[in-house]
Order: sequence, then structure tokens, then C-alpha cells
Amino acid sequence: MLLFPAFLKLASRRCLVVGAGRVAEEKVEGLLHAQADVCVVAPSATRRIRAWARAGKIRWKARTFRSSDLVDAFLIVAASSSPRLHAQIYNQAARRGILCNVVDDPEHCDFYYGAIVRRGSLQIAISTGGLSPALSQRIRKQLEREFGPEYEGWLKEIGNIRQQLLAKPGSVARRKALLHGLASETSLDRFRRKSKGKRSG
Repeated sequence: MLLFPAFLKLASRRCLVVGAGRVAEEKVEGLLHAQADVCVVAPSATRRIRAWARAGKIRWKARTFRSSDLVDAFLIVAASSSPRLHAQIYNQAARRGILCNVVDDPEHCDFYYGAIVRRGSLQIAISTGGLSPALSQRIRKQLEREFGPEYEGWLKEIGNIRQQLLAKPGSVARRKALLHGLASETSLDRFRRKSKGKRSG
């Protein structure tokens, strides 16, 4: 099955995670990174999930899953230790038209978590359609070496200059040429030298 690659805007959208172990913790962290409105349902939780709940970053319902938990949910991640519960959640989510990911069960997933390289606003997602998560991880490590931490600052600089260019009147063709120049290897090399000079100074 071919997948449609997309980056979802989850800010303020209600996302439900059923389960609160180590795997669920990783999924919650990703949703928080996207500024989602996260609700976790599980009788017990890891230390980090409890800390997020105390800090008001998520809502944790310390009990078992109920069908009513799906109300107003945009997407759901099933990450408990119960295959039977996962099947129940997936079937109910499908009937309600809610995107569902059942951890380690590709057949019961409307979407997959890709292996992600993050450099600030730059995100590179790798997916094998659930066929080989190990290959996704290997490619991620390769890309992390190729796209180093400096990309975060460089992209931020490009974004600031782009906003300034767009705010000024001028030729569309010239603006396009300048923007492509900003994203060039020459521009990156110049940024690296400038950053290195600041650190040494």
C-alpha cells in the first residue's frame, strides 16, 4: 500500500494516547513537540508522564480506557500491552473516522510514525511503510550526520531574511533568485564560517 506523506498541524488538536509505559512516553513526547492537546489514559504511568501531568502539559486519566475517551479526538495512539484492547480501540476509532496508530501492529494503523531527523524547524521523516523500522533508523542516522545541528540556526536565519524580502516590493524573479541563493551550499558554508568565528571569538 502506498502512503501519502504529510506533516500534520496538531497544535491544540485533541490527541489521545492509551497506555503510559515507555513506548507511550515516546509517543506523548512527539505529540507535545507538535503542541497537541494530549490526553493519556492508563491506570499507571511512567515517571515522565506523571511529571508532564503535574506540570499541566498533558491530562492523565488514571484508569482503563472507555469508549467516551474517543469523543472529540483527532487521532489516537494505542500503546498499551493488550492486543485485545488495541483491536477494540482500532475498531471504534474506524467507526468514528478517527486516525489511529496501534503500536507495533501495522495492520491496525491509519498512519505510521516515521524515523525523524529534527533540526529546529527542519524535519526529515523516513518511512518504510512499516516493512522495516530498522532500515528507517539506519537511514535516520545517516541523515543526522549529513544534516548537522548547524541547520537549525541556518534555517532560522533564512526564514528571517525571507520575511524581510517578502515585505519589500520588488521583482518576483529577483526575489526568487535571492531565496534560492539563501538555500544554497555556498550560503550554508558562509553560515558555518560565521558561526565558527563567533565561537572562536
